[in-house]
Amino acid sequence: MRFDHLPRSDRIDDRRGAGPRGLPMRRAGGIGIGTVVLLSLVGWALGINPIYLIGGAEMLSGLRGSQQEAQTPNSTGAGQASDQTGQFVSAVLGSTEVQWQEIFSRSGKTYQAPTLVMFSGATQSACGFAQSAMGPFYCPNDRKVYLDTTFFRDLEQRFQACDGSRSCQFSQAYVITHEIGHHVQNLLGILPRAQEIQRGMDQVESNRLQVRVELQADCFAGVWAHYAEEKWRLLEPGDIEAAMQTASAIGDDRLQRRTQGYAVPDAFTHGSSEQRTRWFLTGLRSGQVASCDTFQTARP
Repeated sequence: MRFDHLPRSDRIDDRRGAGPRGLPMRRAGGIGIGTVVLLSLVGWALGINPIYLIGGAEMLSGLRGSQQEAQTPNSTGAGQASDQTGQFVSAVLGSTEVQWQEIFSRSGKTYQAPTLVMFSGATQSACGFAQSAMGPFYCPNDRKVYLDTTFFRDLEQRFQACDGSRSCQFSQAYVITHEIGHHVQNLLGILPRAQEIQRGMDQVESNRLQVRVELQADCFAGVWAHYAEEKWRLLEPGDIEAAMQTASAIGDDRLQRRTQGYAVPDAFTHGSSEQRTRWFLTGLRSGQVASCDTFQTARP
């Protein structure tokens, strides 16, 4: 992936090395990629079916998303990180700002860019205490994306989602732009509406709605990739394949089979490997937000 010529964002809050340590607490607004794996391992260690832990966490995030009181986190202030990882994150974030501003303006709307918080180990968010094991996530209460950049290493080593080549950078960009997709959903009113509906659902139905929310964020990440390639020609050979490998590696069915040997579709919260790759490709091929309506289709 070629990112040197992408615009840089100054909406980076770099807390690496300065965050508080401790056990993770409840947070709202959806669960990150790593949470599914974390809860599965906890369930295995305690002899509890991890399906109940995973489903319960997702249900709580939907029910309590609008009830959590905002907390004021420690912050070093927005700016640009100077190291290579920080520059990469800034470039991906900057490209999303250009893309979504143009898309919103075509509809007569104004895009309000989020801040991306880079941290190490743990930090405080307006959705509660965040720990690296949660994986990247978006907090709608403060409109920030939280990313422990060691997750990039996890993609390669723990999830085996890429092979360590330069194409891993496109996989990392996919992870970031998926979370930006949740911010877009929040601005459009999709995310709060989904959380409101979830409050009247049982766990299985809530999970099914959450899958559609996550798949739309995957599709929005694909829209970013389409736009970025058209505007900046950033793709290199193997990039698309690496992103597909990543989407497949973090599919609910694959994660569940890895931790317990079988998959339970009613407990899916992010979508199967097939669904995640299909919706990312939908956005990538079309470049149209309208193609990402995962809520009206019979086949999510």
